[in-house]
Amino acid sequence: MIRYLLDTGIAGDFLDRRHGVHDRARAEVARGNRVGIALPVLAELAYGIEWSASRDRNMQRLRLALATWTVWPFDHKAAFEYGRITAELRRIGRPMQVIDVMIAATAFTLGKCTVVSRDSDLFAIPRLNVENWAN
Repeated sequence: MIRYLLDTGIAGDFLDRRHGVHDRARAEVARGNRVGIALPVLAELAYGIEWSASRDRNMQRLRLALATWTVWPFDHKAAFEYGRITAELRRIGRPMQVIDVMIAATAFTLGKCTVVSRDSDLFAIPRLNVENWAN
């Protein structure tokens, strides 16, 4: 089983059924894989929805998605991974947004996990498996 952790942009594509992301996620679940988000991604999605002009409709879409997604925690293990990743990125001179490092840290704690993103920053994290499902 593979775990697919959606970043915020790809999760938004899932919610809005853009770029084939929703269909790809359904296909992965049908193969026995798990698709979900990290808790920091949920926070970003909630913020975006609260700020949107279509708050109620978007909140309903998010609640429906949460019934199908796994929501992985940002826990103690992830916090230590965050520290390791951030230090490694600093050593190589590659600063990155906190949320992106939190997503990567969560993925590393899950073991066999692939982050799904269009964000080039995540592709720069050493040893992180990243795919782009947006076609």
